[in-house]
Amino acid sequence: PKQPIAAAKNICPCGGKQTYEQCCAPLHNGAAARDAEALMRSRYSAFALGLGEYIQRSWHSSTRPADTRADAQDNNAAVKQQWIGLQIKRHELIDADSRVEFIARYKINGLAFALHEISRFVRENGHWFYSDGELL
Repeated sequence: PKQPIAAAKNICPCGGKQTYEQCCAPLHNGAAARDAEALMRSRYSAFALGLGEYIQRSWHSSTRPADTRADAQDNNAAVKQQWIGLQIKRHELIDADSRVEFIARYKINGLAFALHEISRFVRENGHWFYSDGELL
């Protein structure tokens, strides 16, 4: 997967206290997430960095759409999208399933938006996958 070199030395886009190389890069390169929150953070970073292939790989096959482009610019060159912050509200583990409530902040063409969702994750063969979510 592509890895932006500039992100490697900076704090990870997911808002963790580590660099991208220490935080989300290993997951983007195939390592298993320790829990659903780590997977959620890595998916946010993938959206921020335009890593559409990772978004697709980390989405459970039973609910994955055919087109999972991570960056609106892929669809429309006139749209400028920027992910500007992630806040994890809570993380609940329920057997092999997990829920993560989060608020993701982003801008489209300079206008600010917030996505508030409770995402559902499933664990399969030692790996967490995003299943679906409920917008709040």
